[in-house]
Amino acid sequence: MTLALHYALRSDVGLLREGNEDSAFAGPNLLAIADGMGGHAAGEVASAVAISALAPLDRQNLHESRAMLRALADAVASANSTLHEMSLADPSTEGMGTTLTALLWAGAQVALCHIGDSRAYMLRDGDFFQITRDHTLVQSLVDEGRLTPEAAATHPQRSLVVRALQSSTDAEPDLQMREAMLGDRYLLCSDGLSDVVTEQTLHKTLLSCPDPAQAVGQLIDLALRAGGPDNITCIVADVVDTVTGPVPPSDGEVLAGAAAAGDGRPRPLSDSPAGRAHLLTQDAQRAALGQTSIGQVRPLRPDGPPPPSQANGHHRRDEDDYDEDLAEVPRRRWPVVTSILVVLILLIVGGGYAAWRITRSQYYVDSDGGQVVIFQGIDQSVAGLHLSSIYKRTGIPVSHVQGSLLQLPTPSGSLSEAQTTVQNIKRTYACKQAGIAVQNWEKNKPKPSPSPSTSHKSSKKSSKTSRSRASSSPKTSTSKKPYPPKPPVPSYCAAQGSG
Repeated sequence: MTLALHYALRSDVGLLREGNEDSAFAGPNLLAIADGMGGHAAGEVASAVAISALAPLDRQNLHESRAMLRALADAVASANSTLHEMSLADPSTEGMGTTLTALLWAGAQVALCHIGDSRAYMLRDGDFFQITRDHTLVQSLVDEGRLTPEAAATHPQRSLVVRALQSSTDAEPDLQMREAMLGDRYLLCSDGLSDVVTEQTLHKTLLSCPDPAQAVGQLIDLALRAGGPDNITCIVADVVDTVTGPVPPSDGEVLAGAAAAGDGRPRPLSDSPAGRAHLLTQDAQRAALGQTSIGQVRPLRPDGPPPPSQANGHHRRDEDDYDEDLAEVPRRRWPVVTSILVVLILLIVGGGYAAWRITRSQYYVDSDGGQVVIFQGIDQSVAGLHLSSIYKRTGIPVSHVQGSLLQLPTPSGSLSEAQTTVQNIKRTYACKQAGIAVQNWEKNKPKPSPSPSTSHKSSKKSSKTSRSRASSSPKTSTSKKPYPPKPPVPSYCAAQGSG
């Protein structure tokens, strides 16, 4: 039995991004996906560089596991060097980077290379697993037991990547070998899919779509229906038998996203209800602005050369006709110009109102007056006008945040995310104070009293002295104050103290 891959790849710019910063490659021996970071003219460059460095591995026919891992590591180092040289040549691209997740195949052997928060999943015998670990701040908190996976899924800083393939630092990817089995299905995706579609839905979709092309189409449509806030790229690959398999293995190399475009320009949106609705909205706006569907301004009216005069056989216009035309042009164009201005004003006002409504649905956590405060809006200013206002003062001193991994202000998100952040601050501080109280309690805990036998002997020796003192002084009853019980520790904290 010889194993091979039957795969499909697709990338979509999403509904809110102007360009596609994702890049991806799918070939008979290599699957790779990269999600660029760094903004305009940088993210798409970084992801395309990473894919270009890995793509030649698809044709090298590597078979030994150490050679496969070494080839992946060398390709990542080469991409890292290229990004560094590009940032030196063009300072505007400094800090650009990309995530990278790649699977290099040789029969049943699979070499995995991963850095960042793009993901690889495996579906085997109906069970669904994530086979990569996100290199994010939130994932590190989950690993340390300071955050639950459920809270991590909605954490406002869940996209804060702590390791990536960047121009400014050396890349340190995770490298490991895995073994494939006939019938396995693999999913590689950027966070434009995994951030908005739950793992349960991913699992259900991969189970219900037998063909990889159908699966990637359905997954991208799900991300678009969820709002499509980011570029969406995914690869679905089935492990098949080259001889007895019901479908033949794929044999072509496929590029997608910025690596395929070469310039990071927007790709056509998905042919889905969400995508078509977005296109209709864009077309309506372009029509109001006098633009074509590809962004070119249409002339207000056809302009051609003035009709020639045949008088005296010369191509000239009569002066009276010429003056009359000049007088008429403003009259003809004025209503059109007025209409365009009115439409522009309406679009600006409407857009401003829509932007205001959007900011009112955003919340973030920051400090004000020495305490932690939930703000409504976004932490930005336009023409000196702040786009946020105080929603709720929590009464928590800012000192409670000091020493934690949380940075203020937090990124804007939903109200529930802001409330969760405040709750985490309270709990973290409460656990810290409880730990200090337990330590002090342990430190000041009195030593055990002497044994009864020792106490009895010493009491005999001092009985006479005690009786004599008792006869000369009034009787007093002294009782030793009991030591307080161990301070309580909230149930959500890690265990504090030992006894």
